[in-house]
Amino acid sequence: MFTSPNSTERVATTLLDMPSETLSPIFEFADRFVDEQSALDPNLATSRGVAGFDHLLTDLSPAGYEARAAHLRTSLAALRALPVTNDDDRRAKEFITERFTTSLAAIDAGEWMRAISAISSPAGRLRSTFDLMSRDGEHAWADIVARVAAVPNSLGQLQATYDQGRAQGIVAARRQAFAAADQAATWATDRWFDSLVREAAGRDDVPAPLQAALAEAAAAANTAYGAFAGYLRDTYAPDADPNDGCGPQRYALGVRAFLGADLDPAEMYEWAWGDFHHLRAEIATTCQRIKPGAGFAEVIDLLDTDPSPARALHSADEYQLWLQALTDEALTRSKEHFEIPAEMDRCEALIPPAGSAAAAYYTNPSEDFSRPGRTWYPTLGRTMFPKWGDVTTCYHESVPGHHLQIAYAMVQASSLSRIQRSSFISGHGEGWALYAEQLCDEFGWFENPDHRLGFLGGQILRTVRVIIDIGMHLGFRIPEGTTLNDGTPFHGGEVWNPDLAFEFSVKETGNTEAFMRSEIDRYLGWPAQAISYKIGQREWEAARADAVARDGAAFDLKAWHAKALALGAIGLDQLRAELAR
Repeated sequence: MFTSPNSTERVATTLLDMPSETLSPIFEFADRFVDEQSALDPNLATSRGVAGFDHLLTDLSPAGYEARAAHLRTSLAALRALPVTNDDDRRAKEFITERFTTSLAAIDAGEWMRAISAISSPAGRLRSTFDLMSRDGEHAWADIVARVAAVPNSLGQLQATYDQGRAQGIVAARRQAFAAADQAATWATDRWFDSLVREAAGRDDVPAPLQAALAEAAAAANTAYGAFAGYLRDTYAPDADPNDGCGPQRYALGVRAFLGADLDPAEMYEWAWGDFHHLRAEIATTCQRIKPGAGFAEVIDLLDTDPSPARALHSADEYQLWLQALTDEALTRSKEHFEIPAEMDRCEALIPPAGSAAAAYYTNPSEDFSRPGRTWYPTLGRTMFPKWGDVTTCYHESVPGHHLQIAYAMVQASSLSRIQRSSFISGHGEGWALYAEQLCDEFGWFENPDHRLGFLGGQILRTVRVIIDIGMHLGFRIPEGTTLNDGTPFHGGEVWNPDLAFEFSVKETGNTEAFMRSEIDRYLGWPAQAISYKIGQREWEAARADAVARDGAAFDLKAWHAKALALGAIGLDQLRAELAR
């Protein structure tokens, strides 16, 4: 099992560094699968931090998708024949089997032919893969040039995949096609690939011929994204599905994929309304601490517009430096409550390029930790940066949130297979990150009422996500007697739609209209992902409550967290089962 899994003296290793005779057949399988999958999906390899594939791009044609599906089927059959020798093997086999089976169910449903959304689609991941690539040395830049040069062909392959879906009547929603077109057009208009040319200019390790090749490739890539935007808008969108909701069958696939569990949408919807009313009361109390007599909207306006140094920053550079300092402080404070291996003691706070997601996000370290964990905070064209909501976001994305969870799993080479260490299940991962925010409240880190309102605002946003995501995709009705926080009646008995979801979420979360428009598109293009945060948090809290009830006075929170995090990525069904052992 886990021999000193929390020792700060450990160094990051990969299974490639370990002699093969030390590995069980299942761990050998997992190690081999990651290498084979990386060769078939170089973009995924870069995301995982697997070295050796950064000069290649994933084949996004129908043949490429079919090759990866065939590899998955063959691998699943091979895995099922392997013996289990210990608990580590058992956990690995259960996890990998569930993930492979879930992926194949989505493949068989043709989801790969309609994978178009503004938040998560192959074209977006193709662009973002360059954010994760090394810039150190001529070889790294040669990899970048090779990939940039391949972008037009890659987008052409993707278009062929979408055309096959159109021919079979397997299409994305029209709203998603337009949103993805706008995103691609932004990168083309802003000439995003020229930013790589500017980075390379003047570097001693990028010779002139390589710089010239990069400039030529960047121009072609910019043009290709512009043409791809036109294809989505003018050719694909007319054939796309006019309905935004995905329906119960596709939603069930999403629940299994994002939560690793089969859960009842009606039960989750009802639970979310109860949590919503609890959080609304907490928000009202906190608002009175900030400005007595003021309502939620008035307090939010104050926090968003107050230019004082205590509440706002006034440049992107200042914002980034503040976020980095906040991240560093969180790492230091977290060591009192969690065991943090030394290789994890670095997490960068960065500003992503224009056209990225509207919400902050985390990218994991490379396998050898040469690329650190990174948190990305979009500026969205702002010139003033209120602090009140970003403190809890930092804890969510860095420590004790995603960085602690994901990087901690990555150092468990002796007890987690390579697949487990490189995987992510949203219900588990986002659930932990939201649970981590709750822990920070328990630790007293939100003593500033501004920052606590930010925490509560983040919590109610995730609860609203459960309500409107299920409501929009499955056509649920708004409960009779529903009101907004100012007492205004809100469409009781009506079926949720994007316009109602937008109105409700703006009023109840305090987020801007621009942000929530992006969020609504996100939920509709990524069925069931939005519910994974709150439902995941609920399951983490339930597992902890079970442990407290079982262990009583002997319960040790720090030790329980170490045990739980050492399990790595895991579906919510398997999480509860393992922590109950």
